[in-house]
Amino acid sequence: MDLVSGYKGVVGLVFGNENSASSEDSYVERLLERISNGVLAEDRRSAMTELQAVVAESKGAQLAFGAMGFPVIMVVLKEERDDVEMVRGALETLVSALTPLDHVKGPKKEVQPALMNTDLLSREAESISLLLSLLSEEDFYIRYYTLQVLTVLLTNSLNRLQEAILTIPRGITRLMDMLMDREVIRNEALLLLTYLTREAEEIQKIVVFEGAFEKIFSIIKEEGGSDGGVVVQDCLELLNNLLRNNESNQILLRETMGFDPLISILKLRGSAYSFTQQKTINLLSALETINLLIVRGSEADPGKDAHKLTNKTVLVQKKALDNLLMLAVESQWAPVAVRCAALRCISDIIAAHPKNRDVLASKVLGEEPQVEAALNSILRIILRTSSMQEFLAADRIFNSFCEKNPDGQTMLTSTLIPQPQSMSHAPLEEDVNMSFGSMLIRGLTLGESDGDLEVCCRAASVLSHILMDNLQCKERVLRIELEAPMPSLGAAEPLMHRMVRYLALASSMKTKDGTGKAGYVQLIILKLLVTWLADCPNAVHCFLDSRPHLTYLLELVSNPSATVCTRGLAAVLLGECVIYNKSSDTGRDAFSIVDSISQKVGLTSYFLKFDEMQKSFLFSSAKPTQALKPLTRSTAASMAEIEDIDDSDLSDKENEDHPLLSSMFDKHFVDIIKSLESSIRENIVDVYSRPKSEVAVVPAELEQRNGESDKDYVKRLKAFVEKQCSEIQKLLGRNATLAEELAKIGGDGASQSEQRASGALDRVQVETLRKDLHEASQRLEILKEEKAQIESDSSMYRNLAAKMESDLKSLSDAYNSLEQTNFHLEKEVKALKSGGSSVSSPDVEAIKAEAREEAQKESEAELNDLLVCLGQEQSKVEKLSARLLELGEDVEKLLEGIGDDMGLPEDDEEEED
Repeated sequence: MDLVSGYKGVVGLVFGNENSASSEDSYVERLLERISNGVLAEDRRSAMTELQAVVAESKGAQLAFGAMGFPVIMVVLKEERDDVEMVRGALETLVSALTPLDHVKGPKKEVQPALMNTDLLSREAESISLLLSLLSEEDFYIRYYTLQVLTVLLTNSLNRLQEAILTIPRGITRLMDMLMDREVIRNEALLLLTYLTREAEEIQKIVVFEGAFEKIFSIIKEEGGSDGGVVVQDCLELLNNLLRNNESNQILLRETMGFDPLISILKLRGSAYSFTQQKTINLLSALETINLLIVRGSEADPGKDAHKLTNKTVLVQKKALDNLLMLAVESQWAPVAVRCAALRCISDIIAAHPKNRDVLASKVLGEEPQVEAALNSILRIILRTSSMQEFLAADRIFNSFCEKNPDGQTMLTSTLIPQPQSMSHAPLEEDVNMSFGSMLIRGLTLGESDGDLEVCCRAASVLSHILMDNLQCKERVLRIELEAPMPSLGAAEPLMHRMVRYLALASSMKTKDGTGKAGYVQLIILKLLVTWLADCPNAVHCFLDSRPHLTYLLELVSNPSATVCTRGLAAVLLGECVIYNKSSDTGRDAFSIVDSISQKVGLTSYFLKFDEMQKSFLFSSAKPTQALKPLTRSTAASMAEIEDIDDSDLSDKENEDHPLLSSMFDKHFVDIIKSLESSIRENIVDVYSRPKSEVAVVPAELEQRNGESDKDYVKRLKAFVEKQCSEIQKLLGRNATLAEELAKIGGDGASQSEQRASGALDRVQVETLRKDLHEASQRLEILKEEKAQIESDSSMYRNLAAKMESDLKSLSDAYNSLEQTNFHLEKEVKALKSGGSSVSSPDVEAIKAEAREEAQKESEAELNDLLVCLGQEQSKVEKLSARLLELGEDVEKLLEGIGDDMGLPEDDEEEED
C-alpha cells in the first residue's frame, strides 16, 4: 500500500522541508526498522512497546509515525496473527497515533498529526477490512483495542469510515456480534455503534436487521433501566439514532417488540425522590425516544403524519400518558429538565389527535380524597412554577389541546366563573378545590395589588389558546364581569377592560423592580387581545366602549421606548378595530379609527410598524416545531442541568430576544398576524380613500323649483356641480397623498409585505377612481340634458324675437306709407293753391289741416303700441342674452344678421329725399 509516499507529500507541504529530520524522526525510524527487520521476537516486541510510548507522548513522533509507520504496522496485523503480544502492541500504537494529544501545548491553528493520521488510514478500505477481521480473534485485548481504533477513526472521520464499512462484507455483522461479548467489549462496541449509526440510514437498517432492538432493550434491562449507568445512556443513544427520521425502523419496532420495553424505562422504581445525574440523563434519553416517535420532521408528508398518529395512539393505549404525567406533574422531586421534557411529550402526544385529547381531559391525578383533573394540575404548574422553562412546556399542552378543538375549548370556557373578591385574593395554596375556569380567572387578576403581573401574564397566555379561532368562546368570555378590587372604585367591569388596564400597568413594571419583564408581559397580553378581537365584532365594540383604550393604543403604537413587537402588535390591534368594526356611532366607527391613526400616528409610520415587526427576531425565527438537538455524551450533562432564564440578565438586552417570546410566537400565531396585516392594509387604504359621507345624486335637486327664476336655477346647478368637483378633487388629493406615503415605505425595501401593500393600494385606488369617474359621468349626462333643454328654450325665444322683428318691420312700412301719402296730399294742396280761386282756399286748408291731424293721431297711436311691444321684447332679449352667456353661448354671433334688412327702407327714403 502506498501510504508513505502520500503522507510524506502532505507532511512536506504543511511543515516545510521533508528531508529535515529531527531526533524524534530518527528514533521512530530506528524503532520501525527493528520491528520490520528484527530477528529476535523479544527485541521486536520491545521496539513496539517503545514506539507506542513515544507516539503517545509526542506530536513529532505521531507525525513521524504517520510518514513511515503505517505499512509496518499493517504488515504485523496481517501476517503475525499468531504473535498475540505483537498484535496487541501494534493496535495500541495505532490508538496512540490516532488520538490527539490535548495536553501538549502548541499554536491553536497548528495541524494535528493525529487527525492527519486518521485521514490517511481511513482512505484505505483494505486497512479497515483488516481491522474488522481482527474482531473474530479470540484474544480479549485484540478485540478491545481493535474497537478502540475503529471508534477513534469514526470520531475523527465519520463519513469516510461509514462508506468503507458498508463496502466490507459482514462488516456490520461483526460489530453487532460484539454486543454479545464480555461487558467491557460490549460497552466499547455499543459506543462504536452510536458513532457509526449517526445520519446513516443504510447502516441503521442493517443494524436493525441484525437484531439491534432486542439486544438494546436486553442490555437496558440487565443494567437496571433508568437507574442504570452510562451504558443505558449509550443504549438509548443508539436506539435514538436508529429511530431518528427512519420510518421503517419505527414501524418495525412498533410491530415486533412494541413500545412496552420503552415505556417501562419511564416507570419510577425504588425511591421516587432519588434522581442522580445519570438517572436524569437516562430519563431524558428515553423521553427523547418518545419524542422521535410522535413528532414529525420538517417535511410535510401525509403518509408520515398517519404513521406518527398511529405511534401516538399505541403509546396512549400502552399507558405512556400515565407515566408522563407522573414524571411531569406528580413527581415533585423530579429535576426541572425531566419535568419539562415530559410536559413537552404530553403536548406532542395529544397534538392533532382528538382521542388522545379526550383521554388527557378525562385523566384524574392523585389519590382519594385528594384527586384533581390533570388539566387543573397542569394549569397550577403554569401559575405557580418559578421556572420559566417549565411554564413554557406546560403552556404548550394547552396550545396543543385547544388547537382545532372547539369542543375542548367550549368545555374549558364553560368553567370560567369569577369567584367573589374575598376568594380571588386568597393564597395560591387554597386553589385546590377550584374549577379550572375559576383558577384561571383568579390567576388573571392575582397580581394587581402588588404590581407583579407575572401570574396574570401566564394566565393570559392560556386564555389566548382557549379563545383561538373560536367565536362562541370569545362571545362567552366577553360576558364575564369582574368585581372592582374595592367597592369604592365603582361597579364591575368586563374582563377585557381589566386586561387592557393591566396592559397599561405592565409598562411600569420595568421601573418598579428593575427587570426586563415589561416587554414580554405586554406582548402576551397583546397576543390575548389580538386573538380575542380577531373576527369578533362584539369584542371590538366592547374594546371601544371605553374611549381611553383607543387613546392608549395610539400612544403605544408611537411610543419609541416600546419594543418593536409591542408596537407592531398594538398596530395589529388597531387594525382589527377597523376591519371588524360594525359600529355606526360617531367616534367609534371605522372611519373615525382610521382618521385617528392618520392624525396621531401617520399612515406611513403606522404601516412601517408592520414591516419592523416582520423583520424582528420573533417573526423571522417562528418556524414549525423543530426537532430537539440529539442527546449525546457530550451534550447530556449540560441538558440535564437546565439553567433557567434569569430576568435580571435581560435588563441590557432587547425584550424581543427573550426565549419565552420565541416560544409564544409559534407559527400558527405568526400566520394569523400575516393574514391580518394584509387585510388591515387593504381595509385602511379603502376607508381612507373614500369620504365619510358619500354624496348621492338626487334627481329632485336638478329640477327647477316653483317660483325659482332661471338665473337662480342656473346658479344653484353651478354650485351643485362645483360641490361635486370639490369632492372629486379631495378624493384625488387623498389618494395621491396615500400613494406617496406608501411609496416612501416601499422605497425602504422590497419585502413581500410591501409588495402586497403596493398591489392592494393600486387595486383600491383604481377601484375608487373608477367609482368617481362613473359618478362624474352620470352628472355630466344630467348637465348635458339640462343644456339641451336650455338650448331648446333659447331657440324658441330666438324665433319669437324674429317674429317681433318682422312685426316691427311691418309697422315701419305702414308708417313710411303714411308719410308718402301725406307727402302726395301736400303736393296736391300746393297745386290747388296755385290753380284754384281764393274763395275756395280756406276750405282746402281746413281739409288739409284736418287730414294731417287725423293722420298724426293715427300714426302716434300706432307708434305708442309699437314702442310698448319693443320694450317688452327688449326685456326678453336681455334675459335670454344673460342666460345664453351663462351657458357659454356667443350672443353677438347669434344676433348677427338680424335687423340688417330693416335699414334698407330708411336708406331708400333718404335717397328719395
